[in-house]
This record gives sequence, structure tokens and C-alpha cells, in this order.
Amino acid sequence: MAHGVSILPLLALHHLKRLVLLLYLFVALPLAEAQRSSPAPTPSVVYVAHNSAAIKHHKTDPEVVRAMVNRLVIAATGQPEVANAWRSLVGPKDKIGIKISAAGGEIFTTHRDVVNAIVDGLAAAGHARGDIIVWDRSLAGAAAAGYRGEGYRLVSIAPREGYDPKRVISAPMMGKLIWGDVDYEPMPVALLPDTENTSSLSHVARVLGEVTKVINVPVMTDSETNGIAGCIFNMTVPNVDNWRRFTQPEPFGASTLGEIYSDPGIGGKVVLNIVDGLVAEFAGGPRARPNYQLEYATIYASRDPVALDAVMLRKIAEWRARASLPSLARRATHVQAAAQLGLGNADAQKIIVRDVSP
Repeated sequence: MAHGVSILPLLALHHLKRLVLLLYLFVALPLAEAQRSSPAPTPSVVYVAHNSAAIKHHKTDPEVVRAMVNRLVIAATGQPEVANAWRSLVGPKDKIGIKISAAGGEIFTTHRDVVNAIVDGLAAAGHARGDIIVWDRSLAGAAAAGYRGEGYRLVSIAPREGYDPKRVISAPMMGKLIWGDVDYEPMPVALLPDTENTSSLSHVARVLGEVTKVINVPVMTDSETNGIAGCIFNMTVPNVDNWRRFTQPEPFGASTLGEIYSDPGIGGKVVLNIVDGLVAEFAGGPRARPNYQLEYATIYASRDPVALDAVMLRKIAEWRARASLPSLARRATHVQAAAQLGLGNADAQKIIVRDVSP
């Protein structure tokens, strides 16, 4: 070796360069190509129909509302007409349920004309009106809102007996049982320890065992306890007993509502979400608070309950900001939690809002 210089470091460097090149060719380059060619996450589509003629002074126009619902269902399914649209969502042997929100009483229950439009479409698709179930926990609000014999079945969830004792949901939080909960045990107050009549279990409403497909139709409202009482809320909290534990200050109900919705026997049965925004409420919901309501004359539809909740949440947040009301973000964390569980998209960048107004 000249001048005592070793070539070993040079050889080592040469082999190292070759190794780096091979790694790039066989590992890094294919990975980069795969990342470039992999499709972007599929966005969710929320359809919206607005017609100022749909409602005036809290009185709806049935024909205008029916036309709005029909346009939304046709758009959401990509079918050419109403009967085919509904046939694409429910089969001839399905037992269909329509979950409404009746907590708002006379002026803030899911509008009867919205439900009638859905039932008319299902009837056009060949389903007998008498086999269709329209329900909520209590129907006192529905009666006040003018629901009457329309041919379909109106069903409430009877205290205790309305829940299936074999369909149990467990959550890592305790709830104080009251009369009407399946596991409630009446005892003299003097003999009742503080630890009794509490439970981490809830039972699912029997009606969910009777229906095979559900159209979920909440109203457009905030929630004093859960931020918004939207699509996720409407299929969970009103459909189980010992539900008060899911309406405690955050973060208690955040992930649990999504976990309940993800049950195949609950959210798994929902084929379409339709939000009744003919009247919208931005504070005090889901009970009626006329001072915080407006005639929005709008109906939304989507197959993605999370995306629809996210769109609704952002709109309600705008109204609250104008009224100098605090943000709903901390109370509505269940929407983001549901997205993290894979139930839908909450990110505005992954949601397309498509206007199908006339």
C-alpha cells in the first residue's frame, strides 16, 4: 500500500452506497409509488334541499315538503325516481322503522309531513303502510304535533317492558336507575344503600329487534347535554334505558354514543339519515325553545350520520356565535369520536355538501 494508506474504508464506503441504492430501489421507491397511486379517502356526501315555501308561521306545506324529501332520496341513491330510490335502500321482506324525535312537543317534533313523504315513497316501492313503524321513546310530543292515524304504526317505548332484557349494552360508567329502567329495584328509601340501584348496563328497545331497516329522522337542534341531538344521538340515547349516564358533562358520553351506534342491531340498521331542519333550534334543545328557533325551511339527507352531524353542528355554531352563545365544541365531542371509530367523516375537507334545491 502506497504511503501506508488503507483502501478498506474506500471499499466500505462503496458497498454502503450500493446498499443505500438497493434499499431505495426495492423499498423506498415502491413505497413512494404506492403512496402516490393509493386513492384518497372517499368523501361523504350530504344532500341539502331548501325551499322557503315549505313552512310559514310553523305551518308546513305538505306538497312542497314531499317534493323536497323525494329530491333528497333520489339524489342520495342515484336512482331515477322515488319508488326505485326506496327499493334500493330496503328490500321487499324488510320490516321498516322510522325513528323520529318527539321530545320537542307540538312545535318541535319531526314534522308529520316529512314522515308522510317517506311513508308515501315506501308505499310506492311496494311496502304496506300498516307494516311501517314510526317511533320514539315517548309519543306525547307526536300527538301534540298532529300525528294521527296515517296508516302506519305509531310506537312508543314502554317503561321497563319496552326494553329487551337480553339485549344489553355495557359502558364504563355508572348510572342511577329510576323507575322504568329494566334493572330498577324499588326499595324503601331507608333501606336503600347509596350503592344500590346503580348500573353500568343499558337495555335496547324492543322495537329495534322488530325492524330490520331504519330511516333515522332527527330534528335540527343542539343538545344541552350532548352538544347536538343529531343522527348519532337520535339512534342511541332515546333507544336505551339507563340513558342518563350518557348525557353527563364531557367526556363521559363522547366515545360511548359512537360505540352504541356501531352496534349492528342499532346503527347497522340505518339505511338513510334525514334531518328535519324546517324549524331549526340552536339553544336549549332538543326540547322546544321558541326564542332560539328559526324557520330554516331546509331538509338534509346522507348515508353518513357523522358527516350530517358535522354539517349540522357547524351551522348551529354559526347561529350561536351570532347570538353570543358559547361554543358547543366541548359538549359535542361525540361527533369527532364517532369519526375516529370509523362511522363516517367529520372533517369538512372530507365532506361534500350538494344542493338539490328546486
